Amino acid sequence: MDIKEKIEEVVKRIMAEPDIKEQFEKEPVKVIEKMIGMDLPDDVVEKIIEGVKAKLTIDTLSDVAGKFKKLF
Repeated sequence: MDIKEKIEEVVKRIMAEPDIKEQFEKEPVKVIEKMIGMDLPDDVVEKIIEGVKAKLTIDTLSDVAGKFKKLF
């Protein structure tokens, strides 16, 4: 399993569906396993959760920076 690929898939889906993002914030393990469709070892799930959170943070910061650039 390519963890980076799974992170990208999850991030795309979370960004497209706000209700999934809300669920992810509350129960990340449950959401990840449901989206991937299998029960994963805890260490793999944690890596995916960390990667998704990091990617979401970076994407959010990029969006905010882009909005500020438009102001000036």
